Parts: sequence; structure tokens; C-alpha cells
Amino acid sequence: MFRYIVKRVVLAIVTVFVIAAITFFTMNAIPGGPFASEKAPSAEVQRVLEERYNLDKPVYQQFFIYIRNFLHGDLGVSLKTGRSISTVIGESFPVSAKLGGMAALVATIVGLVLGSIAALKRNSIIDRVIVFLTTFATAVPSFVLATILLSVFCLTLKWVPVWSATESHYVLPVIALSLYPMAYITRLTKTSMLDALGQDYVRTANAKGVAGWKVIFKHALRNAVIPVITYVGPMLAYILTGSLVVENIFTIGGLGSKFVSSITNRDYTMIMGTTMFLSIIMVTMNLLTDIIYSIVDPRIKLD
Repeated sequence: MFRYIVKRVVLAIVTVFVIAAITFFTMNAIPGGPFASEKAPSAEVQRVLEERYNLDKPVYQQFFIYIRNFLHGDLGVSLKTGRSISTVIGESFPVSAKLGGMAALVATIVGLVLGSIAALKRNSIIDRVIVFLTTFATAVPSFVLATILLSVFCLTLKWVPVWSATESHYVLPVIALSLYPMAYITRLTKTSMLDALGQDYVRTANAKGVAGWKVIFKHALRNAVIPVITYVGPMLAYILTGSLVVENIFTIGGLGSKFVSSITNRDYTMIMGTTMFLSIIMVTMNLLTDIIYSIVDPRIKLD
């Protein structure tokens, strides 16, 4: 286990470095710059700004300077506002984490329940309705669903305010973000549950007269949930990246809106800071998912 964790940590570091390199060089390859706008500063002022932020150096030197500063915990300051990137992330990410956490929790719980019901009621009308709903949910992107929910419930029916500081403001964004992963977990749980219900240990438990609910929750569901745990890491990645656009649509004000605006404004340091922060979260979640996977099923040996 220890050797595996060390190998995964090294691989995670390499992955983050590759993501940083791709993002940095792609970002700089696009024509324009952070100080090129309709109200661009004079040539002299722009030269001073580029020198201050090392933008006058070759791109490969800029990259290594950024990596060196990053390893010292310095994410730099925004080229547009002058605020510390670490401060902006510290203020914005809790909002995104709250939204993503609620969406992940809803998707997991509802997906497990619907998947189990669909497996236990196989080929019934309930199963067919669940299959229809999950198929529909997987076909609609989160940003399209977010736009529809905003138009219907905020603008037409006026049941939910377009923006508010209350908890009700999270209802529609959570629905928009959780619908696709909920549908995927439902289908995954149904398939795994059907396979588990046909195993010998379940038939043995039934033959011994074990209570039906105990057979389902202690024997069948425990094994059926293993593929779901594997999906949790990518699901969190999907929810966090999907929230970038959804946060803008519902004016949540989390890290996603800062990331989108940084791309529009060519704020290089903000783009890199948010990309590095999110990539570290992604690789960490994938590592934790693998470890939890082995804990849930001791038969799995990590090597």
C-alpha cells in the first residue's frame, strides 16, 4: 500500500506539471495579452507592466519562473486587479465547494436509491420510468439544463429569485450539476446490483433466512457500490469543471466565475492559479478514491 501511494503521489506531481505546461504555453500562444484592450495603456506603461510581471522574457523562462514561485507557495497577483491569487481562491472556492458538495451528495444518494429500486423492480413500469429519466438526464448538458431552469423557474414562474444570498439560490444550480452524475450512478448501481443479486453469497443468505433488507443493504449493495466509488473521483471533477459555467449562469460568485472572467480578460496569473488549484484537487481525489476502493473491498490489492 505504501509503495503504491508513493508511486501515485509521484505520478500526481508529474500530472500537475504537465497540466501546468500545457495550460501555460497554450495560453501564451493565443494572440493578444493581458494589457491589450480597447483602453490599452501607452507603449511605455505597457513595457513597464510587462517587465514587472516578467512578460518581457521568453515564454519558457516565464514558465520556469512561475513554477519556481509556485513551489514556494506564491501564485502571484491578478494582472487586472492586483489582488493576490491565493486570497481570491480562498474567498471564492468555499462557495464552489459548497455548491459542488451539495450536488455530489444529491447525485450519489439519489443515484444509489434509484439504481437499487430499478434493479429490484426490474422490467416493471418503475424500472422503465427510471431508465427513461436517466437517459434524458445524460443527454442534456449541465449548462443547457441550467439555462432552462433559470428561464422557467426564475424568469417565467418567478418561484426562485435570479440572485439572492439565501440557501434557496443553490437549489437550481444543484439540480443542474447533479442531474447527469445522478443518472450515471443510477445506471451503474442498477447494473452492479443486478450482478450482485445473482451471486452465490446472496442466494446463500436468502436460503439461510436472512431478512430481505439485510440481504440488500449488507450483502448486495455493499458490493454493488464499489463501481460507484470508482466513479466518485471523476464525478467530482465533472461537477467542479461543470460548475464553471453554471456558476456564471446563476451568478453564484464562486471560483468558476473568477476562472471564466480571467479567460475573458486574459488574466494569465489568475488562469494559471485556478488551473493549478483545480488540477491538484482532481489528482488528490483520484488518489483518495483508489485508496477507499481497497478499503471497501479488501480483496483488491493495490500494487
